[in-house]
Amino acid sequence: MTRHVLALLLPLLLTGCIFGGGGSDSPRVPRPGPIEPRASGPIALPGAPDRETRQCLADLERQNVSYRPLPDQDFGGGCLVIGAVQLLDIGVPVTGLKSMRCPLAQTFSAWVRHGVAPAAREILGSELVRVESFGTYSCRGIIGAGASAARRVSEHGLANAVDISGFRLADGRRITLKDDWNSSDPRVREFLQVVRRSACRRFKTVLSPDYNAAHHDHFHLDMGRGPFCS
Repeated sequence: MTRHVLALLLPLLLTGCIFGGGGSDSPRVPRPGPIEPRASGPIALPGAPDRETRQCLADLERQNVSYRPLPDQDFGGGCLVIGAVQLLDIGVPVTGLKSMRCPLAQTFSAWVRHGVAPAAREILGSELVRVESFGTYSCRGIIGAGASAARRVSEHGLANAVDISGFRLADGRRITLKDDWNSSDPRVREFLQVVRRSACRRFKTVLSPDYNAAHHDHFHLDMGRGPFCS
């Protein structure tokens, strides 16, 4: 296979929000119909947290991140929440957060603290006071890539992705991906480009409005396959 063909195929293999990346421990079995959670509700999965999760939880505590550990659960349809937490306080309020696998939560907290907040201060001259999200866990297939992809579990169905829609500043400004990605203000455009580059250094997959129309209003950030940044 030529390098040119591989370059064309790489986005199809890596993306999580639209094409659904995933780690080696993530279920990726095509299903005959749309992804649906179990009608009777989730099933609790027995067992203590694995070593990776225990280390991650300890790291969150050392970083003074407030969180609530969540039980491992199988929601059916291939949707699993394993080694997850709910972030309670990372220093800046974040809307819409649900279950997040611990490595995603740790990476996200570091991005907000050390990527987004300093960029807001240095480029826009105001403190970051809120991050707005479209959420994290959602038991569903991959959106925006046809019927075949819709039968594969999204990284969101594994609590391994978060979609970020905007940022609120102390001076009252609200910067959103939908309205400001191509803002007439060069400082706003620079801010969004800088926080995307910062995300690309941390997350496995980053999708922005530059990727496709389905991402016109948010950053998709996940810890599945990668690296891929667009």
